[in-house]
Amino acid sequence: MKTKILIYISLALVCSGMLTACGRKEETTQPAMVPKDEYRVTLTDAQLRNAPVETRQLAAQPVAAVLKLNGKIDVPPQNIISVSTPLGGYLKSTRLLPGMKVTKGAVIAIVENPQFVQLQQAYLEAKSKLHFASLDYDRQKLLNQSQASSDKIMQQAQSEMNSQQILMNAVAQQLQLVNISPASVTPDNIRRSIPVYSSINGYVSKVNVNIGKYVNPSDILFELVNPDDIHLNLKVYEKDLEFLRPGLRLVAYTNTNPDKKYEGVVHLISRNVDAGGLAEVHCHFEKYDRDLIPGIYMNAEVQTETTLTHVLPEESVVEFEGKTYVFIEEKTKTYRLTPVTVGTMEKGFIQVLNDQDFSGKNIVTKNAYTLLMKLKNTEETTE
Repeated sequence: MKTKILIYISLALVCSGMLTACGRKEETTQPAMVPKDEYRVTLTDAQLRNAPVETRQLAAQPVAAVLKLNGKIDVPPQNIISVSTPLGGYLKSTRLLPGMKVTKGAVIAIVENPQFVQLQQAYLEAKSKLHFASLDYDRQKLLNQSQASSDKIMQQAQSEMNSQQILMNAVAQQLQLVNISPASVTPDNIRRSIPVYSSINGYVSKVNVNIGKYVNPSDILFELVNPDDIHLNLKVYEKDLEFLRPGLRLVAYTNTNPDKKYEGVVHLISRNVDAGGLAEVHCHFEKYDRDLIPGIYMNAEVQTETTLTHVLPEESVVEFEGKTYVFIEEKTKTYRLTPVTVGTMEKGFIQVLNDQDFSGKNIVTKNAYTLLMKLKNTEETTE
């Protein structure tokens, strides 16, 4: 019995030893799993020859900070002309349409009114009475000199002459208000219609009347705009006023055509802040463009004072999954994709805001996108 027990124990020990040996063999043959670094890429010598990689460290360079604003095209009040007629009347003719060019002194409408006839009649009557009063005064003056007429009669004649002179001059001024020259008014040349002239060189922005319509003296027939002093009226928040001053350069563009840039300069800065915390900035364009008409909404980028900041060439920065990165050289032929926070772009360089993360490090400045493609291809192959 003891012999059988010893045999069973021996067999158990042998089996146990075999199982342990097999376990150790499996452990030694299984390869160790090394986690892959998804942000590191290594190039071969052949790859470097086909796409040479250049590196550099951050460099300090003066960069102008950009303040982004928006506003509308506007013209100063003195360049917007509202056309009306002092006595009103019926619009007899006009050929104006919005957008049409006008020149100073050109006839833009004809207005008809019976009051024009009455004014010319009053002028001719006053002129005639003035002539008679002048003759009577000259006669009374001669009689007074020969003691044939009293001083009182001569003074009355002089007063009548002066009254008629005042009346004629007053009516003459009214005629000039309606563009009738008093010198042209004669008994044979009485007109019932008068011309309306353009007082500026510009274009028509509004037409508020039609032929046959009666207009009152307070009605505006047309609105004319002189574009010589067209400007950009920007809105700026109170907190940003300290960064602005007259003379700063800007670039403006519309939402419909953002690629077309209009250069300008800050001219005036309002010191009045409205209830919404906004102030107005008056800017002038360097060159007038006929496409810029009052009311157009525009965006503007104002270059504020330059500051010394760390920059990299724009080609150093790559975009990946909606974020910006640069490649840092870890060792020869090995580079790491590293997040970067960028700011202003100017003249081919881009501002690095988290510059402290790259102190003393070599950053790839050439073929950065080649490294990104290699990194992405490696990930896809691994998957």
